[in-house]
Amino acid sequence: MSFPDRMPPDAGAYADAYFAELARAQASIDRSAIAAAADLLGTLYARGGTLFVCGNGGSALIADSFNSDHAKLISTGTDITPRVVALAGSLSLLTAIGNDFGYDQVFVYPLKSLARPGDGLLTISSSGDSENIVQALAWARETGLDTVSFTGFGGGRSRTMADVNLHVAADNYGIVEDVHQSLMHLLAHHIRAARMPEDRIAATAF
Repeated sequence: MSFPDRMPPDAGAYADAYFAELARAQASIDRSAIAAAADLLGTLYARGGTLFVCGNGGSALIADSFNSDHAKLISTGTDITPRVVALAGSLSLLTAIGNDFGYDQVFVYPLKSLARPGDGLLTISSSGDSENIVQALAWARETGLDTVSFTGFGGGRSRTMADVNLHVAADNYGIVEDVHQSLMHLLAHHIRAARMPEDRIAATAF
């Protein structure tokens, strides 16, 4: 069923329906995949690898948030310092690549220059089928990088291309992006807490 399938009488009623759909979408994610993603990212950060993150539109903003929520938050009060690079972070580079080589190359082109053995790629795509996301995942997989994909709707090609896929069973962009944002936060919180002494967790701001 699509959401929304009808128009509620006012914004308050729409909020009730939206939050109910958000809870259903959150419940749809495979919890073992979340655990696998946390393990993969935690191991990557601990060994000093760089995580490259990419997405389009709203997903680009979530990708950019990985810098503060993972690079900054996880390193605060722990013994690791994650390195995170948002591949859409340079407007001049992104537009130069798009103009000269095509928009499908805007993530894979800088990834080829920056990535090293031991690094990883995390992609965020509601459809899972954006060509620039697929190109980046394909190269990362061929090169041996660790990969994680966030998807929604039907999952697209990137649902099966990554080492770990976190799939949101929803067909509304706002719902999917809200859940992807929550995944970004909870992964940071879990990885940070796992690196802290037990007696400091309750007293620490997350």
